[in-house]
Amino acid sequence: MSARKAPKYIRLSGEARRAQLVAAGLACMARGGIQEFTVDRICEEAGVSRGLVIHHFGSMNALLAAVYASMYLGSTRLPGPPEPGKTRLTALLEAFFSPENFNRDAFNIWLTLWGQISINEDLKTEHRMQYAAYLADVSGAISEAAEANGTTIEAEPLARVLICLIDGLGIQHCIEPASMPAEKALEACRQLLAPHLGAF
Repeated sequence: MSARKAPKYIRLSGEARRAQLVAAGLACMARGGIQEFTVDRICEEAGVSRGLVIHHFGSMNALLAAVYASMYLGSTRLPGPPEPGKTRLTALLEAFFSPENFNRDAFNIWLTLWGQISINEDLKTEHRMQYAAYLADVSGAISEAAEANGTTIEAEPLARVLICLIDGLGIQHCIEPASMPAEKALEACRQLLAPHLGAF
């Protein structure tokens, strides 16, 4: 008996299909920047028909905003509480510089997205929301570390500097990975924070 051919398109739930299209958008962007972020390229990557992008997102701008949110949520939010004995700040820093987040493909995507913020209103709105949550999370983690060491600190300005440093270290890694490995980047962040927080 001959094997049945697999259907050309697999039926997925709306949430699963949106996640698939976001993943395809990320893959295209990592490969070729904004020039690869087209309906045709994304649908080819996902193996779906062109109409599904508009059906699930309404527009390519909305898909771009969803890709941006996915990058933020994947790299700046902890999936759960830190391991016993580890501060939330340490857990966040280790997550930032994990192989999943601190790699050339990831920063090629970040650079592409950052370059679109000033000219794309949907992306600008998404950025404001995601950055505000990110800043609050990092500020909170810094405050917790300071409190644990009996230190009082104005956390938000230090969090802004830390975020800028992380972004800059990532750009350097993207340009020349060997010059800025994850271990060196993590140590640079610890050196920034240590005078303010002590050991954490």
